[in-house]
Amino acid sequence: VLLLFLCCLSPAAAGKLLVIPMEGSHWLSMKEVLAELNKKGHEIVVIAPESRLLIDSSEIYEMKSYPAPFTKEEMQEVLHSMSANTFSDDPFLTRFMNTWYHFKQSSSTFQAFCRSLLYNKEMMKYIEESKFDAIFTDPLTPCGQIIALKFSIPTVFFLRSLPCAIDIHAAQAPDPPSYVPRLFSVNTDHMTFSQRVKNFLITLSETFTCNMAYSGFETLASDFLQKPITITQLLSHGSIWLKRLDFVLEYPMPIMPNMIFIGGINCGQKKPLSQ
Repeated sequence: VLLLFLCCLSPAAAGKLLVIPMEGSHWLSMKEVLAELNKKGHEIVVIAPESRLLIDSSEIYEMKSYPAPFTKEEMQEVLHSMSANTFSDDPFLTRFMNTWYHFKQSSSTFQAFCRSLLYNKEMMKYIEESKFDAIFTDPLTPCGQIIALKFSIPTVFFLRSLPCAIDIHAAQAPDPPSYVPRLFSVNTDHMTFSQRVKNFLITLSETFTCNMAYSGFETLASDFLQKPITITQLLSHGSIWLKRLDFVLEYPMPIMPNMIFIGGINCGQKKPLSQ
């Protein structure tokens, strides 16, 4: 019986992959993955707005563009303002408020890009008729996942992490606020009682801030899919989470079986550690 089943097996075939990337530094790591997938014989199509910055054409994939409501210069200003705030030395509350403001601003920009793509009839017809095997996308802007649900295409997420632990909640992994350090808390996984209280309060604030930042995407997704859906519900349909982190530089946390750590992908020039 075993030999009979073995005779029915066939070699793995290359697939057809739709890529909906995130602009900026996120694209640089994703492009490395696409180069390896191209070597395996996969057919790759990248969809990006015309006013893109780092997302470029290449012989390893087919590039398709759509018109967007922002210029390249406006897009560059949004990304630069986010980067400047990330590396500031301001007090915690100032950094928190600035980050919330910049994230809300950038979220509005990417929502406009997403709306332009979703309501581009020619592009949607192309995606539907192309019969892609999977969508490879960065869930920081969930446009790729909206398209995946619309056309019932499996999704592979490529990310480091999402604000407010949305990725953890979407994958249904445990996220105890008293034990897992929150963003901007400067806590480690060994916390005093007062640090755990601070950690818990930050967790409560995240619910408000991320609801504000992602509410536009939730409205966009609900209108396009013609059913009410939250950002957590939207991303919960992801098949695989490829996360650009590891437990060498990150604090330990519970993860789910479909979460795969690929932190070393950011290291282009690998050198052996000294003794």
